[in-house]
Amino acid sequence: MKLNAFFSVAAAFSMTSAMGAFLMVVPGTAMAQTTAVTIPEPATSSLDPAEWGPQQLLDAGTLLEGLVGFNPQGKIEKKVAASWTATDQRMVWTFHLRHNARWSNGKPVTAQDFYYAWMRLASPQDSTGALWSGAMGQVVNAWAYHGGAVKASQVGLKVINAYTLQMHLVAPLDILPFLTTSSSMPLYPPSVKAHPTTWYLPKYFVGNGPYVVSSFTTNGEIKMTRNRDYVGAPGEYNVGNIQQINVIPTPNVPVEDYMGHSLSTALITSASDYIYAKTHLKSQLHKAPAEAINYLEWDKSVDPSPLNNQMVRAAIAMAINRKPIATKAESGLVGATTIPAIPGWPPAKYEHNPYAYNVVKARKILAKAGYPNGRGMPTLYLYCDTVAGNPQYVPMAEAVAAELKQNLNLNFKIQTLNPTVWGQLSNQGMQKGILPGYDIASGGANWAGTDPGSFPLSINQWVTEWASGAIGPQSYRQHAEQWYFYSYDPQEVKAWGNPNNVREGVKFSQWQPLIAAAKKAIPVIMAFWKKQPKDFFDNNSGLGPGSIPLDVTLKTFIASYKTAKTPAQKHAAWVSFWKWVGTYPTSPGNASLGLADQAYVMTHEPKLQFDIWSWTGVLWSASGQQALKDAAKISNAIMASGYVVPLNYEENVYLVRKGLTGVDPNPNIGAFGNFYNLQYLRLK
Repeated sequence: MKLNAFFSVAAAFSMTSAMGAFLMVVPGTAMAQTTAVTIPEPATSSLDPAEWGPQQLLDAGTLLEGLVGFNPQGKIEKKVAASWTATDQRMVWTFHLRHNARWSNGKPVTAQDFYYAWMRLASPQDSTGALWSGAMGQVVNAWAYHGGAVKASQVGLKVINAYTLQMHLVAPLDILPFLTTSSSMPLYPPSVKAHPTTWYLPKYFVGNGPYVVSSFTTNGEIKMTRNRDYVGAPGEYNVGNIQQINVIPTPNVPVEDYMGHSLSTALITSASDYIYAKTHLKSQLHKAPAEAINYLEWDKSVDPSPLNNQMVRAAIAMAINRKPIATKAESGLVGATTIPAIPGWPPAKYEHNPYAYNVVKARKILAKAGYPNGRGMPTLYLYCDTVAGNPQYVPMAEAVAAELKQNLNLNFKIQTLNPTVWGQLSNQGMQKGILPGYDIASGGANWAGTDPGSFPLSINQWVTEWASGAIGPQSYRQHAEQWYFYSYDPQEVKAWGNPNNVREGVKFSQWQPLIAAAKKAIPVIMAFWKKQPKDFFDNNSGLGPGSIPLDVTLKTFIASYKTAKTPAQKHAAWVSFWKWVGTYPTSPGNASLGLADQAYVMTHEPKLQFDIWSWTGVLWSASGQQALKDAAKISNAIMASGYVVPLNYEENVYLVRKGLTGVDPNPNIGAFGNFYNLQYLRLK
């Protein structure tokens, strides 16, 4: 392969430590094929697939190989699985493993290895495990086991024999897309058991993918070399010809590093870099779809605001012209869209934005809402990620603010947030200190569009499961803020007792307020579920196959008081019970709603939130055109509310050295962008 015409073989050999792709010459032999490439990825602190982080770009398919995976064209194909069957309306899946798959120590890959990895992920001892991120989250009783409510034997995952694994799902579902994620990879039990937190370090690592870890630096460089014991699926395109892959943390100046030959490929994220690449590196410039859109999102502030009025939100939505934002502010790095869809997105033909760009009409609506020509409207805020976090967002925010000033005479103050806080504001519930306005947010497809539940492009998530109480009347939202801003809901602490007080729960009389609250909430919750369509009730109520009814769980908690021997044990049991009934934040903008607040939401939530809950539940088991219509129904309802204003769709724009193929930018924004399927890299 030629890296650049002016590099000689001798120069390439002498610069191997500095260059992203190099030639190795062995004395006395013909020139050997290129051996290494350098790929930028997000900083990686662990390679454990049970966690949700950048490591998933390396784990799935490159270091570890699952039952199925992606081929170079992005289609799902067999990997360790030789065949499978789906019965009982796709609720029972049986996988037969091929017998020749091997770990890097030569040992066979068995069904027990998958069982061990998945049950480790679901274990009650692993509170940080990303159970939701893969196949195990769809298995009967996996969540109950994760919460300590049932035994491992009650989980719907069974090893039939050494090469047969069976899954019982909570709903009819195509499980194959979930099996491609890193959390669905197998693990080699002896190595993980011997080194529970360091098994992925080179001296302990045992993998079944085409590469193994040869060097690992926390949040630094990772070197991967070819696995000599790897046996790929017969008849499939399993691996390219690269001998070594060096992975370094994503640089702040990727194009400059690419030009300096320290990278083999670089993802372009700024308009200025894109303009430069189009002029100077056109032959090395590539585009690929990114299943994500950027949109203006109501920021869920709990303060009184004109944005509580849907007419105001509608006027703002109608006063934004997307095309100049995409072509001028972003220099064509993104594409303009009025709907939450990328070109070719399946539900797009059913999605309709009721607020087409119309400044004249927008001004009339704003005047009708009581703010003619913006008079009386306070300064609003427009939050976005920093330039370092995402160079696209500040220019996007500036363009939106300029258009709304020109078209409606509204004033916006742009406020950048560090990437962590911005992510919490965009994707979760209420945040402290946020003033009325909007956020430049992004939404992606969690499963690359291969299952119906991903079709709304995740813009529905903060309205429903991630942000209960974040939309609706002022009084409703002010009640809900108790869930997000305090260690425990202060109203519930006053009524039931404080979990931080070790003297609480040691007497059975102290359990009575909680027991009464649970008994009051359970019938409300059951009535809510029963109003849903049958599919939703079966799949999401917690009363599906193998699950435990709420009243039975209540009895189990009550019994835990009697089995506790010491005051400390009784208090601990009471705290667990409190957390089942009451609400507490699990992270900034994220709360675990207990029975009492689930019942509150079900009786007070706005119709939009109720409808999306219902539609989303049915969507997961829908199929064909009906799934597309249901997905569009969700997107259309959110757009009509004015809580979401689509702006543009993203594209992966990247540079690749001449002769290097198989570079695959991750289309899934929910999986940290950058590159994946590294096993297919090939140098000509």
